[in-house]
Amino acid sequence: MRYEHYIGVDLHKAFFQACAVTPEGTRCWEDRFPRTVDGLAAFRARCQPGTAVAIEASTPTWHFADTIQSAVAAVIVVDPFKTKIKAGYAAKTDRLDAQRLADALRRESVTAVYYPPPAIRELRELCRYRHALVRTRTLVTQRMRAVLLRQGLADAPAAGRRLVSEAWLTTLTLPPHATASVVGLHRLLRQTDQQIREIDQVVEREAAADPVVQALVTIRGIGPTLGLLIRAELGAIDRFPTPAHVASYAGVVPRVHATGGHVRYGAITKRGSPWLRWALIEAAIHGPTRGDAIGRWGRRLAVRKGALKARVAMARALCTEIFLRWPKA
Repeated sequence: MRYEHYIGVDLHKAFFQACAVTPEGTRCWEDRFPRTVDGLAAFRARCQPGTAVAIEASTPTWHFADTIQSAVAAVIVVDPFKTKIKAGYAAKTDRLDAQRLADALRRESVTAVYYPPPAIRELRELCRYRHALVRTRTLVTQRMRAVLLRQGLADAPAAGRRLVSEAWLTTLTLPPHATASVVGLHRLLRQTDQQIREIDQVVEREAAADPVVQALVTIRGIGPTLGLLIRAELGAIDRFPTPAHVASYAGVVPRVHATGGHVRYGAITKRGSPWLRWALIEAAIHGPTRGDAIGRWGRRLAVRKGALKARVAMARALCTEIFLRWPKA
């Protein structure tokens, strides 16, 4: 589609550099703006209704795109891995990056990424926050057990699935700094565990109200928590033409090097959403216990290739099931 102007934006935490060009490639203007309310307003004033804006995907991208969307004809969030605007150039500056991005947009040589609506971004924040809390709980648990192990205490009585018995801790006689470490870590562990329990209630409510999650939980290994995470990270299934594209987005497909009739497969790419990849690998743990053809295939693969490789292969197979079970609009 042809636009009146093409603007490339090199976005940073405190400022952004912009460059506008005509459909013929003539530079109209370029400027640097602070990433503040006034700076965004000044940039919007320079834009015209028939303008297309290209921004590389990064952490502040969505807020920036939401702010300028109503002032321009199109906002294209560019995949930095698939759009190599800097390749082959000796110089790299913010000004040159904005120029090259605008020119690439004009020539239609950029690859866009999914622009999730606010509701999907909210689900992602919820699920990623829970994931961060679980990782924090694991790290704190490991740290506290390491302190106890250094003091010759290998087996600590548990209170619940992860917590150490508080009554048992009060009976310990440890050096002062070791005692402070154990008490502080135990307090942090209890607080984190409480936050996880509270957020799990929110996750369960969101999962129960989402028809997509209710369809996904019918797949063995996927419960409300993983189902909501998968739903949030994929967003809309119709943006993927095939299940293989879902697996590629999750980064669970192998690297392929084919030349001269020789094909070599390497490790998985790990490109795309790391949270989606984690959820698929977690769900795939239950794959070998299935009684269907996929479960039998997974058990045979585990014998030949090992449990870890079989789990990744099962995660790829789950992408097909998710693609087929996802309710079509």
